[in-house]
Amino acid sequence: MTTEEFEHEAGQLRSMLVATAAHMLGSESEAEDAAQETLAKLWAMRDELRSPMAALARAVVRNLCVDSLRRRHAVMVPLSAEQRDMAETATDNDPFLHVMKVIDRLPAAQQVALRLRHIDGMGTADIAKLTGTSEAAVRKTLSRARMAVRKHYIEDIGNEQ
Repeated sequence: MTTEEFEHEAGQLRSMLVATAAHMLGSESEAEDAAQETLAKLWAMRDELRSPMAALARAVVRNLCVDSLRRRHAVMVPLSAEQRDMAETATDNDPFLHVMKVIDRLPAAQQVALRLRHIDGMGTADIAKLTGTSEAAVRKTLSRARMAVRKHYIEDIGNEQ
């Protein structure tokens, strides 16, 4: 792939990379970093690349996000008071947003597995490859995550009444 072809395609992919990373990491600044690192990795291998490189770019950014989440060890980023108020107001009326708020409280591995499976629609084999675990471990993580979401959701609804 020539430099011009790479620059053209990278320009088109950048917004998708940032959106994918922001979805997984929950932080715009971390998403920008992940997108930049993805493009740097692809730049290093541009001589071997062929167009289109969107699928490879998406896989690279997802792997970088999973690595970042692993390094976090489930460290939660505190929300500002305004963000908390907005989230609480939104979840009062919307069950989907309430579930997403519950998912945000799960450990990082469970969050990633649930989002990849139910939001991105990935299969357990693909999630296992992406996270570097076995399919059985992915199924167990998903099972535990679903049970935790169910438990916290029911508790939250009981506390609101």
